[in-house]
Amino acid sequence: MADFDVNSFEQLCINFANEKLHDHFNRHIFKLEQMEYEKESIGWKHMTCPDNQLCLDLISAKPHGIFSLLNDQSSFPQATDRSFLEKCHHFHQNHEHYDRPRVPAQEFSIRHCAGKVSYKVGTL
Repeated sequence: MADFDVNSFEQLCINFANEKLHDHFNRHIFKLEQMEYEKESIGWKHMTCPDNQLCLDLISAKPHGIFSLLNDQSSFPQATDRSFLEKCHHFHQNHEHYDRPRVPAQEFSIRHCAGKVSYKVGTL
C-alpha cells in the first residue's frame, strides 16, 4: 500500500483494484490448485490464505459499500462531504476493516490486506 500524506479517491480505487487482484490470485493459485491436488490425490502441505472478501464488500457491496454510498451522495444536491462521511461511519462503524478516527476528522480508514490506509473525505 502506498503511504501518502493524503489519500484520495484515486488511491481508494487503486487499493480496491489491488484487493481484487489479491482475491483473484488467492482463489486461483491457492484455493483452486489445492482442490485440484486433492482431487488428484497429490501430496502437498495445505496452505491457508487470508480471505479479503469482507474488505471487498466494505468498499463495493450494494447498497451500503463505500462506492455505493459515494454514488448515492453524488445524486443528492444537498449532500456534502460530511454527510457522506457520516453515512460511512453509520453503516460501517462495527466493520472489522473500517476505522473511524478517534478525534473528529474528515477521514476514515480501511484495513486492506496490505495494511491500514486513511482516506481524507473531500478528496474522494
